[in-house]
Amino acid sequence: MNQKIYLLAIAFLITLNSFSQNTYVFLGSYNRDLTAESIQVYQLDTIKGKLHKITSAKNIINPSYLTLSPNGKYLYACTDTKTPNAGSVSSFEFNPENKTLTFLNKQSSGGENPVYLSIHKSGKWLANANYTEGSVSVHPILENGKIDSIAQNFQYTDGSINKERQTKSHVHSAVFSPQNNYLFLPDLGADKIRCYRFDATQKQPLTETKIPFTKTDLEAGPRHFTFHPNQKFGYCIEEMAGSISVYQYQDGTLKQIQRINTHPDTITSGFESSDIHISPDGKFLYATNRGKENNIAIFSIDENGLLKNVGYQSTLGNHPRVFALDETGKFLIATNVTSGNVVVFKRNQITGLLKKVGKEVKMENVSCIQIKRI
Repeated sequence: MNQKIYLLAIAFLITLNSFSQNTYVFLGSYNRDLTAESIQVYQLDTIKGKLHKITSAKNIINPSYLTLSPNGKYLYACTDTKTPNAGSVSSFEFNPENKTLTFLNKQSSGGENPVYLSIHKSGKWLANANYTEGSVSVHPILENGKIDSIAQNFQYTDGSINKERQTKSHVHSAVFSPQNNYLFLPDLGADKIRCYRFDATQKQPLTETKIPFTKTDLEAGPRHFTFHPNQKFGYCIEEMAGSISVYQYQDGTLKQIQRINTHPDTITSGFESSDIHISPDGKFLYATNRGKENNIAIFSIDENGLLKNVGYQSTLGNHPRVFALDETGKFLIATNVTSGNVVVFKRNQITGLLKKVGKEVKMENVSCIQIKRI
């Protein structure tokens, strides 16, 4: 019996060590200097929360948002962002054994200022949102990981009531539904969450739905969107209103059931809510606030999908645009654009609260993070 326990303990430690050594962190940035390491890759020690740099990529303009193929072999980036009359999506091959990140190719994003990318679960389609242009594009992905030319592009012209920020459409993200048969597009400029049916077997996968969009509250500024692991609820963070709308989800339709602030009641203006993610166990939701707050709002999630605020955690930096949780739900890593620092937090899986661990990583204008176990 003692030998059996010993062997089980050894097997557990080997598995734990393997998990620790095979989780990678990918960082993107707003960095116009072609000589700068504008994409950086780190290993995450999932025991201690430490980051160890392994490779980087140069000669890229503003890789502001990143996403990875389902198998982690390919990295995709929004490039040429915040560049007048430009916008592209780029592909890279990541080899963890050789510790290399190799540029593959680049295609037009179909609009100015691409800000968000999503990969279909098949690994064969890339969807990107163009903020300034107010459009969405879908690209086929080739067998070698390269991005093919645009298969479809839809552009919108409608805005909403804020005369400074909503004179036209600003699509801020493109998110696949839990079963990957719909694509949702939060549109900050139009106060809408647009929706298309998605058929990955077709050469032009996007088709209109009976309900082409869900209206949000006026001047909400819907930005990022995420689904609960149980696939029954969707959550949209609203940049301009500093709030989160909770929706019941069923077969491409959204029904609002709650709207809650991401900030304390003492803050009444100047909202810059940004990113939103749910812990793998589905028990907690996290949302970033930039501007005056520079924090992460923490919410518990009830069985009925409703949110309850349980606290706030400073991101220990300025302008936290994007953050991510690792696949175990043990760590949350925040990126602060203006202060250029990346902070690792350990997550209490019972209370949902966060505690800083490890040593901060410095990266100028760091804007995005993705975490992947490969």
